[in-house]
Amino acid sequence: MGSATGFLDTVRIENPFRDEAARLGDFEDLHTCQSCEARRAQASRCMNCGVPFCQSDFGCPLHNLIPEWNDLLYRGQEREALMRLIRTAPFPEFTGHVCPALCEKACNLENDATTNRDNELYLIETGFEKGWIQPRIPAVRSGKRVAVIGSGPSGLAAADLLNQLGHSVTVIERADRPGGLLMYGIPNMKLPKNIVERRIRLMEAEGITFELNTEADPEKLQDYDAVLLCGGARKPRSLNVEHMDAEGVMFAVDYLTAATRAVLGGTVSEASAAGKHVIVVGGGDTGNDCVGTALRQECVSVTQLEMMPAPPEDRTPGNPWPEWPRILRTDYGQLEAIYRQGSDPRVYRTTVKQILTDDQNRICGLETVQLERTPEGRFEQVAGTEKTLPCELLLIAAGFVGCDEKTAEHFALQADGRGRLLPENGSHHLAGKIFSAGDMRNGQSLVVRALADGRNAAKEINDWMRS
Repeated sequence: MGSATGFLDTVRIENPFRDEAARLGDFEDLHTCQSCEARRAQASRCMNCGVPFCQSDFGCPLHNLIPEWNDLLYRGQEREALMRLIRTAPFPEFTGHVCPALCEKACNLENDATTNRDNELYLIETGFEKGWIQPRIPAVRSGKRVAVIGSGPSGLAAADLLNQLGHSVTVIERADRPGGLLMYGIPNMKLPKNIVERRIRLMEAEGITFELNTEADPEKLQDYDAVLLCGGARKPRSLNVEHMDAEGVMFAVDYLTAATRAVLGGTVSEASAAGKHVIVVGGGDTGNDCVGTALRQECVSVTQLEMMPAPPEDRTPGNPWPEWPRILRTDYGQLEAIYRQGSDPRVYRTTVKQILTDDQNRICGLETVQLERTPEGRFEQVAGTEKTLPCELLLIAAGFVGCDEKTAEHFALQADGRGRLLPENGSHHLAGKIFSAGDMRNGQSLVVRALADGRNAAKEINDWMRS
């Protein structure tokens, strides 16, 4: 610990977003980065805590050595700090953009936490800029071959570690570009795709093979010593209302994929929100991404429906530190809607009662209704609270209910009641040489948890193949 009073001498300052007026005009990176001096000052706020909750189970799933690399950064030893960071974090450039920073919410400074996410983003980008990040080509190969099905966070993390352990890795991806949700499920302004592509090029230089536009076929995987399924939780949760097949009703992941394809191709999205009243169902990160994307596509208006009541502004007694704080947050998309529309787009305790369509089966409006929770915990509609809203584009961002059923069928596997390929013993080993990791194994979760699970699966596969 270089500075015993860093948290007293320096106030917390996060990397600011770009100004709303500027960023709403493009799909470029939201984030700005502070100078080296500013980052060192922020790193000085990290103390040598007796119990560093930031890297505990309450904090970072990767168990990053946060106090160590923050101290090195504060001392100006940037390369050493970076090397300490990447000992546990495979892709800091991803988590530095999209991680909710569980470590910061578990920080002993709590509401005044060290800016760990911004610090790690600074370190990895400095590493690329200065040439410290170079291909790490294993000196010895084991002779073992592993197929990783899916190139999302867990698949990439597993492939990276398996390759470093000396195994020959092939990543099989059904899409036309690698990255999974990192490429198509998260908008470019939140995670620029050139950053994902840069990492893929590095992994290829390290010896990892990517096969794109390819479905996993068990018959073609006979020559592999192990197969890791990392296909994600791809089955979206639907709404139990009529006219879900109407033109203008889309699942969020399909909408965001179309938007990203348009950005990458320099074209107009085939599912553009331009000139439309947009309603987003779902209050999570994906719903927020839909709000931000619709605004950039110049929608007329955007409204976000959330079944749950508005969270409290502060922790409740039943949600103490260092647990993740279940409090009200206003993310970039909502901030942009407030800037553009003058009010928060979120409407709480509300759901869709009916989708209204025209004579050509195109959505033209919604009937919504308020909800209340019964003593048994169920939601019931409140009679007399119905409202009709204009809507030409309805985006369903209500989460996911399980993995792709075709993948399970192809490998003669049975998903559990929550749609997961989760081994009964809690390991990653499903049957024979088949393993699972990430959202396909655990259900919908965070990028950082998928990264950690992919690495854990890689370690288990390595031990299994060498036993």
